[in-house]
Amino acid sequence: MKKAVVMTMRWDGVTPEQYEMIRNMVRWEENTPDGACLHVASFEGGALHVTDVWESQAAFEPFFGDRLAVAVKEAGIEGEPRTDFRPLHRRFIAPGVTGAAG
Repeated sequence: MKKAVVMTMRWDGVTPEQYEMIRNMVRWEENTPDGACLHVASFEGGALHVTDVWESQAAFEPFFGDRLAVAVKEAGIEGEPRTDFRPLHRRFIAPGVTGAAG
């Protein structure tokens, strides 16, 4: 059985406004990519920080290439993110936590 992966990304120079523009273009909350399990985004130190859980790195790659990269270009974001994948060891979701975006 394949283990899920944790993907962490740091993208220097990306603003909350650019993130929201991309989120609205790609609409991953309404049209969830195959293999996506969890997405958390934050901003600190002039960078976007993302932590995702995916079924596999192979599931993330077509989402990035086919959907996200086009929106990134349209939003005028330059440079490349620093992205790492690690096998998921354990996942905990607190009792009573439900829903998606917020």
